Amino acid sequence: MRTEQIAARALEKVGNDRYILSLVVAKRAKELSNGAIPLVKIDKTKMKFTDIAMLEIAEEKIIYDGIINE
Repeated sequence: MRTEQIAARALEKVGNDRYILSLVVAKRAKELSNGAIPLVKIDKTKMKFTDIAMLEIAEEKIIYDGIINE
């Protein structure tokens, strides 16, 4: 699957909000760079952490539920 298709699917998963998508991708990419195991079967040496994070969102392995104020 092409990166553009993955990005479009991931964008749909966060309500078509590019700002939220960028925040979620950045947070997950940082986790991956710090040693987190990818939630999708992929060779993490062949993809950028941001691309892996986007794929995880597109495949609903990571779900954005919104911000809860308490």
